[in-house]
Amino acid sequence: MKGARLIIGSMLLLGLTACGGSGDFSDLQAYMNEVRAKPKGVIEPLPQFQPYEAFTYSAAAMRHPFQPPVRIDLQKRQKGSAEIKPDESRPKQFLEGFNIEMFQMVGLLANDGGRFALVSGVGGVHRVKVGDYIGRNYGRIVAINDDRIEVVEIVTDGEGGWLERPRTLTLKERS
Repeated sequence: MKGARLIIGSMLLLGLTACGGSGDFSDLQAYMNEVRAKPKGVIEPLPQFQPYEAFTYSAAAMRHPFQPPVRIDLQKRQKGSAEIKPDESRPKQFLEGFNIEMFQMVGLLANDGGRFALVSGVGGVHRVKVGDYIGRNYGRIVAINDDRIEVVEIVTDGEGGWLERPRTLTLKERS
């Protein structure tokens, strides 16, 4: 057993000295000298980045790009009236903070307290009645029918006057 260990140990020692060789690293040294002799490269400086300029989106009040343009005949265009104007002193209702296009009639309720329409839009489903306001153009609900809500908006005529514009929210059909 001792003899076997001695033989294995001597073979390992002989194998390690054979791998070590004579310590001749001349080929490696020649390659390293050749690489060191080459001219040094120049690292390009980082590119100059332009500072970020904030962009303010100002087309929110313009016509939606997927709605057809409205043709206005300047000869037949209605003139605003001094008698028609929005009531700026009344408190705004929640649904006036959003465009009327975001709402859709989804149902109708009627009880002893009156007739109510259900409109779906921002924040879920809302119950509205005649006299409530909806939309950003001072839209007042004037009638609630079985299949539609009639709204009258007050919009500017572009010349300092105000016009009444009728709108309709139709009942959304279930599919």
